[in-house]
Amino acid sequence: MKFPKKGLPQETILKELEEVTSRDLSFSSGRILGSMCTMPHELAIEVFCRYIDRNLGDPGLHPGTRKIEEEVIGMLSDLLHLERGYGHIVSGGTEANILAVRAFRNLSDTEKPELILPKSAHFSFIKAGEMLGVKLVWAELKPDYTVDVKDVEAKINDNTIGIVGIAGTTGLGVVDDIPALSDLAQDYGIPLHVDAAFGGFVIPFAKALGYEIPDFDFKLRGVKSITIDPHKMGMAPIPAGGIIFRRKKYLKAISVLAPYLAGGKVWQATITGTRPGASVLAVWALIKHLGFEGYMEIVDRVMKLSRWFAEEIKKTPNAWLVREPVLNIVSFKTKNLHGVERKLKEKGWGISAHRGYIRIVFMPHVTREMIEEFLKDLREVL
Repeated sequence: MKFPKKGLPQETILKELEEVTSRDLSFSSGRILGSMCTMPHELAIEVFCRYIDRNLGDPGLHPGTRKIEEEVIGMLSDLLHLERGYGHIVSGGTEANILAVRAFRNLSDTEKPELILPKSAHFSFIKAGEMLGVKLVWAELKPDYTVDVKDVEAKINDNTIGIVGIAGTTGLGVVDDIPALSDLAQDYGIPLHVDAAFGGFVIPFAKALGYEIPDFDFKLRGVKSITIDPHKMGMAPIPAGGIIFRRKKYLKAISVLAPYLAGGKVWQATITGTRPGASVLAVWALIKHLGFEGYMEIVDRVMKLSRWFAEEIKKTPNAWLVREPVLNIVSFKTKNLHGVERKLKEKGWGISAHRGYIRIVFMPHVTREMIEEFLKDLREVL
């Protein structure tokens, strides 16, 4: 396609966009069941659109927005049982994980840095390893799909710059034994990063509701950084990931001087330079509006729905759970899995089976009616 010489009327442009994007699945379509994102909350959409011109890449121009980000980091730190945290709202879990690895590497004194992480870890760590020259050392999983802590310990050596634990794995929503990893990290004097991109906005509320889930946050002394994504279960507009460090030294270790900005020189720790302040303002508005109790109500509904669905899968011939759900994710296998996946996609369902099972993520947009219709189609194609 060539760059147009003459422009077109707005009405023409909008009509063309509607035609092209009509092929997209939307969260309001009632067909997306495999996404860890959701339809943003209406308040977040309003705030995001109202302040869309704010740029936290040049915070001197937007001191009010910068103050709001500090408050957001404070509220997320409090949610994660840390009195004072240091971090930023970033583009997503990928950037947050890369920043954690970069901080660990920059504070280490080894020339051949290694990072130990579970085989269930997110692909963002592969990017981090390639970008930062860090060797990834993969730890085995136990039969319940949590990381084998003994294998983690066996892989620690003088080049180890950090350990990663997952609080809500991408495929199964499993939470690793973070308390044991924390103890291990303290014993060896190695920092522990927890990837709670998904679980960060689920586990605190689920635990308050009485679900038995291991501690995963800064309650544990070995935990030095946590990834938490407001644009997942936090219901914020994309992009809105989060990175929280226990100590300021981790943030300082990845900060570089940006001397030429219109708002004055600043030390910048994020990978992106230009950074949407609207995302930060939307996260702040949501946390203030929903509060702990509001998020707990949302988590209560999706957790109950996921348990009901898991029981329905057990009643379904030729389908079986990979494991009992921990968070609001249910994954199951079927006979002729790829054939089942293809037929379900032909019926318009937004699911995937690339890991050897079908994953259903019970996000706020997912309703009982959607799941009942999905079960009807699933049983029909099995």
